[in-house]
Amino acid sequence: MTTPGLRRQLTPADAVVVGVGSMVGAGVFTVWAPAAAAAGSWMILSLLIAGVIALCNATSSAQLAAHHPESGGTYVYGRERLSPFWGHVAGWGFIVGKTASCAAMALTAGNYVWPERSHSIATVAVVLIAVINLGGLSRTALVTRLVLAVTAATLIVVVASSTVLEPSVQQANTSLDTNVYGILQAAGLMFFAFAGYARIATFGEEVIEPERTIPWAIPRALGAVLALYLVIALVVLISAPTSVISALVAPLSFIVESSALSGMSWLVAIGAGIACFGVLLNLIPGVARTTLALARRHELPAWFSVVSEQRGLPIRAELTVVVVVIVLIHTVSLTSALSLSGVAVLTYYAITNASALRLTATERLWPRWIAWLGLVGCVVLALALPWRVLVSGSAVLVIGIAARGVTARRIASH
Repeated sequence: MTTPGLRRQLTPADAVVVGVGSMVGAGVFTVWAPAAAAAGSWMILSLLIAGVIALCNATSSAQLAAHHPESGGTYVYGRERLSPFWGHVAGWGFIVGKTASCAAMALTAGNYVWPERSHSIATVAVVLIAVINLGGLSRTALVTRLVLAVTAATLIVVVASSTVLEPSVQQANTSLDTNVYGILQAAGLMFFAFAGYARIATFGEEVIEPERTIPWAIPRALGAVLALYLVIALVVLISAPTSVISALVAPLSFIVESSALSGMSWLVAIGAGIACFGVLLNLIPGVARTTLALARRHELPAWFSVVSEQRGLPIRAELTVVVVVIVLIHTVSLTSALSLSGVAVLTYYAITNASALRLTATERLWPRWIAWLGLVGCVVLALALPWRVLVSGSAVLVIGIAARGVTARRIASH
């Protein structure tokens, strides 16, 4: 009996929408305050650094996905181009980092929509996403379009509000000073706002003509998001001094509330919640598909490798991810979730670039130095993160490596 596979149903336009929808979410609403605290008025430079590194990573992901069009992303690339060990590190890093990101984004949505009931709202959002995803990815892409429309409307209100600010807001306090370390640390924090562009690659088995669609869609999705972030960054900087921005929990809400359009501040809260929902809509199935890939190669229990014949979806893996995210929502803080995600995700993309360096000249779509820049950039940004983040993230990666070693020995003994 033939094992059912995933259905190829994502068009090039759907792939771009999935990529943009995976990036434009919690980052654009929350990243400005910590970035301003670290880089001061130089946070535009930090954003550009993060964007360049993300673009390098995106081109590496696109090249590899074109030659390995199956679910799993860098888990597959690491295995095929480096070794099973590095594939496992990438897969484990993705699952841990992105599961933590799911919890962080769900909590962010809850904090915006109903702060007093943030955990309940976060849980409802994750359950609702599970229901939508069970309808198939074509339905997910449609919902993502609607989410992006709401997010765009929200950001338009923010931009418009920056033109009618109260004068006292722009004149309050002074800007913060920074140094090279602060600029790099802010870039590492801002990288969180770009994480998601490779989600297209994790859907390799469900994209129509993946060898053409994936390299076409990933850079376009990232370029569109970088342009949007640059506009919002400029709006934030001209709206208030960085000393004010750095102390805010919701900088974009502050801009609207401090303007002649303050009556529309409710839209930012709702828009931020919906945007986080949009990211979760694509992130949760992405984690599930990496889990599927590991299970297919017996690095996770084979129970997770089952694909529903009726729906063509890895339902067991996806429902398991949903349950774990809900548990994290109720057991860790937003800061802890982000800390766990940072190092794991940058490690994942470092392995992506290392894998791209093994492509032959005929397989390569972009110059080899781009992959080198992405690899070095990921390492530098990871090392520039606060030391507590670096230690906690590294510890979780080591646990995953140790667990693989134990599993390998058990299989060998049988």
